[in-house]
Amino acid sequence: MELALAMGLALATGVIAQVALAQKPPAPKPPPPTGPPTTNPGQPATNGPANRLPNQPTGDLVTFLQGHVATDDGTTVPNDVLVERVCNARTRQQVHAFPGGDFSMELGSMVDSYVDATADGSPRTSQSNSPTGTGIPRRELANCELRATVSGFTSNVVNLVDLTRDSSYVDIGTIVVHRTEKIKGATLSAAPYQAPKDARKAYENGIEAERKGKLADARQYFEKAVEIYPKYTSAWFQLGAVLRNLAQTEPAREAFSHATAIDSKFLPPYLSLAAMAFETQEWTQVLNLTNHVMDLDPLRYADVKGYIVDLDPVDYAEAYFYNSAANYRLNRIEEAEKSGLRAERLDTRPRFPQLHLLLAEIFARKNDYARASSETKIYLELMPHAKNADQVRQQLAELEKLNGPAS
Repeated sequence: MELALAMGLALATGVIAQVALAQKPPAPKPPPPTGPPTTNPGQPATNGPANRLPNQPTGDLVTFLQGHVATDDGTTVPNDVLVERVCNARTRQQVHAFPGGDFSMELGSMVDSYVDATADGSPRTSQSNSPTGTGIPRRELANCELRATVSGFTSNVVNLVDLTRDSSYVDIGTIVVHRTEKIKGATLSAAPYQAPKDARKAYENGIEAERKGKLADARQYFEKAVEIYPKYTSAWFQLGAVLRNLAQTEPAREAFSHATAIDSKFLPPYLSLAAMAFETQEWTQVLNLTNHVMDLDPLRYADVKGYIVDLDPVDYAEAYFYNSAANYRLNRIEEAEKSGLRAERLDTRPRFPQLHLLLAEIFARKNDYARASSETKIYLELMPHAKNADQVRQQLAELEKLNGPAS
C-alpha cells in the first residue's frame, strides 16, 4: 500500500538541521507516601484508571518501571531530578527520583504523575472507586522512552522498545545525566583554538555577516579565515553553509568535505552532506554519512569526560530521519523502522512531520495498520493544511478499514 512518503520526504529539501555501568535499584515498590510531591502545583489530582484494550491479556501489562539516575562523573545526583516518560515525542508521565537517584514509576495510575499517565493524552476525571496501577499494554510502550530532567545536566534516554517479557515490573537500568557546564581544557577539537588571531577575527566577522543576511560578505570572511588557517574546521563548515545558501552546490560540498577531512568527530558537516545526498536521492551515500554520525551518537557519550563543543543531542533527529529514509529506499525495512523510531523520540520540537508518513509506510509494509494509522494521524495533527493533507486523509481511511477486522 503506497502512502504519501514521496510528497512527505520532498518537504525536507534543506538541512533539517553514553554507556554507563548499570546500577541495580531496590526491589520494585510503589513510591512511599513520604516521597516527593505527588501533584503539580495548580493542577488538580486525578486517579482515573488506564484505558485497557478489549481482550488485552493481563500478563502483557507493564505496571511498574524502576531504575536509577546517575551522573557521568560519579558525583551526587541532584535532589530535584524528574524522570519523564515520553511517547511519540510527547511527555506522558513524570515522577521525582528518590534521594540517591532511584525511581519507581507506576503505569496506568495518576499517582506521582504530573501529566496524564494513560498515554492517550485525554483528560481524566477522578474516580475514587477505580483501582490504580492497572498497567499499560506492553505494545503501547514501544514508542516510549525514559529520560531525566534536572537543571545543569543533559540526559541520555532509555528506549522502551525491548522491555523484559512476561514481567509487569521492569528494571530499565540506569539513566545517565551529563553536566552542561564547560570544563576548561576539555573540548572536542583543539584546532579552532589554535587558529591565528587574524583567522579568528575573519571567522567572527563572517558569523556576524551571515547573521545579518549578508551572505556574499560572509563568504569572503570565511574564505579569508581558511586561507589564513587551512585547518579551521568550523570556518570550512560555515563556508559550506553559506555556499549552499547561495546555491553553490559543488563548492559547498567541497567545503563540507574539507571539514570532515580535518576532524572526523566534528559532525555538523556530515549532516549537511547527508542532507545534500538526501535531496539527490543518493541513498547509499546518505546511509554511509548518517551511520558515521550514529556511531558517534551523543546519547552514548557516557565515557566522555568534560564538555563537548558544538554538539546538540536534539539535532540528531535529523541523522536518524535521513538514515531511516535511506534504509527504507534500500528495502531494509527493519533498520528503517529502528532509525525512524529513534528519530521520532529525538524530534521533540517537532521539526520533521514527514517522518510520521515514513513510519506509517514502514508499518503498513509490515501489515501493522494500527500503528500506521496512528503515525498518519500525528502527521495530520502537525500539518492539517499541508498540500497533501486530503490525500493523506484518504489513505488514513483506507488504513483504518484494513485495521477494522483486527481491532
